[in-house]
Amino acid sequence: MDNTFTSTDWTLIQSFVAVAENGSLSGAGRALGRSQPTLGRQIQALEASLGVSLFDRHARGLSLSETGSSLLPLAQQMRDAMQSLTLTAAGQSKDLSGTVRLTASVFMSHHLLPDILASIRKTEPQIQLELVPTDATENLLYREADIAIRMYRPKQLDIVAQRVGAIQLGAYAAHSYLARKGCPTKPDDLFDHDIVGYDSNDLIIETMRLMGYTVKRSQFPVRCDNQSAYWQLVRAGCGIGFCQASVADADPLVEKLEFDLNIPPLEVWLAAPQAMHQTPRIRRVWDLLVGELTAVQDGRSPV
Repeated sequence: MDNTFTSTDWTLIQSFVAVAENGSLSGAGRALGRSQPTLGRQIQALEASLGVSLFDRHARGLSLSETGSSLLPLAQQMRDAMQSLTLTAAGQSKDLSGTVRLTASVFMSHHLLPDILASIRKTEPQIQLELVPTDATENLLYREADIAIRMYRPKQLDIVAQRVGAIQLGAYAAHSYLARKGCPTKPDDLFDHDIVGYDSNDLIIETMRLMGYTVKRSQFPVRCDNQSAYWQLVRAGCGIGFCQASVADADPLVEKLEFDLNIPPLEVWLAAPQAMHQTPRIRRVWDLLVGELTAVQDGRSPV
């Protein structure tokens, strides 16, 4: 095999894989944090280095050429090997100081983690913290985060995961809404009220189905997928909504509906790359997160 590929700048190969996997320069730019012109130049430089055309250019953008399609699996293997090398090298650090990058849902990032991270900073001021609020699944093996807080059990290979507990959920409504529409006294009364639902996310519909209630998206007069914005809609009086009890019970604008809906709790898991898990600063933040998240579930405030 020609050795040209092995002598090519790794950055160019990384750009090739990103454009191929995301389908466009703009998508690859968002994934890598680079500009479209930079990526365009890097693709051209790689093509010149290899002496081949990796993409076909057309009015709608780029598509892999036949040659690009044959080379992509090799480039992906190189990408994965580089990520493994980076993770393994980073995991050898013995220094407690440094940066730990965390990712969690938008709702948890807004409503639970600020107090928790402030507590961790007080305990370990030499550790810097980066928070990535997202409802997308970050790839821990590509160093998009060092620790992920998930509401489901991670199944990715080469990931260490620990169940921290479960967060109880409840049905809530703003005092302003209840003053206007009255307070339901049993589960069946919910369907005589406005329920704030999700838009494209079918979690509420599927959960209610498991509870024995058949509902349609159109039965939710106000809909929003962003859970932080969703909760603000409930607080403003748009209707009855569902929320983590640890957050909603402390909110003076809302009232919990006092009947049991038997809503399944949200499991809380921590996840980290196996190669990084025992790095001192990551392990320290991990252990502190376990303690703080357990305290929240027990009804105690972060200390």
